[in-house]
Amino acid sequence: MPASKLPIYSALAANLLIAITKFIAAAFTGSSAMISEGIHSLVDTSNEVLLLWGIRQSKRPADEKRPFGYGKELYFWSFIVSIMIFGIGGGISFYEGITHIRHPEIIKNPVWNYAVLGFAIVFDGISFITALREFNRQRGTTPFWKAVRKSKDPSTFVVLFEDAADVLGLFVAFLGVFLGHQLNNPYFDGIASIVIGLILTGISVLLATESRSLLMGESADAGILNAVKELAEADAVITKVSRSLSMYLAPEEIILLLDVSFNENSSGKEITAAVTRIKDKIHSEYPSIKQIFVEPV
Repeated sequence: MPASKLPIYSALAANLLIAITKFIAAAFTGSSAMISEGIHSLVDTSNEVLLLWGIRQSKRPADEKRPFGYGKELYFWSFIVSIMIFGIGGGISFYEGITHIRHPEIIKNPVWNYAVLGFAIVFDGISFITALREFNRQRGTTPFWKAVRKSKDPSTFVVLFEDAADVLGLFVAFLGVFLGHQLNNPYFDGIASIVIGLILTGISVLLATESRSLLMGESADAGILNAVKELAEADAVITKVSRSLSMYLAPEEIILLLDVSFNENSSGKEITAAVTRIKDKIHSEYPSIKQIFVEPV
């Protein structure tokens, strides 16, 4: 089931507006956690732009330079996004936290922080719910973590985990500002930035692992390959499918290679007709298998 772009556009709009307000609040209050959160939202905004770019590039038709198409552009840009979350979001959050602990500064006016954090929680919460609904629509009855591991569309789970990190980071930032103000202890603000960095690092590792696996070339599910094998071996001219190799080129695009044994008495014309029949049946049953190659054994 093709993914909707609505969660990406929702996250893009939310993160851009929130980043602006966070930086304004940080300028008035001097809060390290707010600076970290502002950077976090700015990185997330850039991530959504890169995901949209990856989706657009992946839709380009095949040409002489890329005969199998540009589907893996989405996987490449999703991997870049996961690296950015760690390298920019997590790294700068760590830096801001350590800097604030070494040079603590009392928050001047926490009202700004509370206002911005409340605003951000509402809009990031809406974005998170939108992404979660889209992911739930795609996964159906499949358990959540199993669906994440099996998903071939990183644009969906990347946005989902980004939004989850946003909401969790906002609550950490709120706690850091609150404790720092109530206890008159600026170190809580710096600690909050470090915790936000840890959250971003954890999310980055998870997303990088999933995106890397897709980029390197994941096979179609065993259930699909077994069904394709049974479908091919049901043909009167085919005796056995000895091997089936497959790879996802895009979320809805699979390439398939079948090593097939034909009846010894079959003529060249019968074999050609059988190959055409099998390809048509597979395309009909599994539209996501776009390219099929049958290798006689």
